Amino acid sequence: MGTKIPDPPRILIVDDEEAILETMSFTFMDLYEVFTSTDAREALRILDEKSPIACVITDQRMPGMTGVEFLAEASERHPETVRIMLTGFADAEATIQAINDGHVYAYVNKPWEPDELKQTVKRAVEHNSLAAENSRLVGELRNTNSFLEAVMDRLGTGALAVDAEGIVRAANKPAREYLELREDPRGKPLPAILHKLGIENFGLTVMRLLDEPEGAFEEIHLSAKSCPIRLRVSAQRLDQEVGSVILFKEVSHEPLRRRFEEIVGHIGQTEGELRPSLEEAVKDLRELAGSAKQLGVSSPRMTELNERVSRTQTAIQSWLDVDDLVAREEYPDAQLLLDRLRVASQRWPHADAMPQRVVALHQLVESYYESGENPRKRVL
Repeated sequence: MGTKIPDPPRILIVDDEEAILETMSFTFMDLYEVFTSTDAREALRILDEKSPIACVITDQRMPGMTGVEFLAEASERHPETVRIMLTGFADAEATIQAINDGHVYAYVNKPWEPDELKQTVKRAVEHNSLAAENSRLVGELRNTNSFLEAVMDRLGTGALAVDAEGIVRAANKPAREYLELREDPRGKPLPAILHKLGIENFGLTVMRLLDEPEGAFEEIHLSAKSCPIRLRVSAQRLDQEVGSVILFKEVSHEPLRRRFEEIVGHIGQTEGELRPSLEEAVKDLRELAGSAKQLGVSSPRMTELNERVSRTQTAIQSWLDVDDLVAREEYPDAQLLLDRLRVASQRWPHADAMPQRVVALHQLVESYYESGENPRKRVL
């Protein structure tokens, strides 16, 4: 059975510079339980004592033990822990070695962008979670099929159990829904089922993954379905006589989510006049919402994305409207302006990182509320 993943997930950061550890700890402290070490040997002890640790991030150049050496040993002791290396241009050869040896899930160039690093670590933690879920399901499969089916039907992840001859022995409810299996697939060859559905690429992906190390996955697009979706697929061979287990979940929202983060990130990085960026973002978010609707995918994550897009549109439009009212009217309703800005702050996806021009707009409206003097100028 797989080890229970702590909540929040744990990550370990290894670097011989205390300043870097402090910076990265501050970056991730609200998202994960963070452990740090300036010494690779000490980091291995932390891995042993605090396991399970979802992800370890290490610098390549450290005294006593390089990042490649550290990750190689960490991989042997805790193969389920996802490994990320910080690397400079001079470390390219060592990075390639680590990738070829299978010790590195991802590498991040120095100096890194905080948002890029956050996304990389997020994907690594999700990768670890998927592998742990895979391990847990495999353990349950080896107990009893009836217990497995009862558990699998309640998961958000699709799961198929296929015997050594390629015959489907179990398919949970999400799997049947994702693949639109209208008939009971048990007892039928998986290739024949996929051919009938016109999604042979799913089977080809599974075959590739069965030859990959445990925890590997691929994303594929199922376009032959009545409602095309994107799936993240993982497959593990139990043994030659038993068969394999296939796990997959719907990730159609992820390209749209990445686009959403780009739009929001651009606003946060804008220096100087903000209004053109906000007006462009309104247009981009409207197009993004249209793309999501056009996909026609109904899933919890797609619903969450649609809500975030809608809330962000509300925030931006409120800022633009308040900025217009302050500049256009001599005595606009100060309480109404404050209320709209308060709502916008609640809707903005990064409330702890408001754009500087928006902060200035808040200050202007608060000053107007207190003094009754409206400078009648645009801030954004």
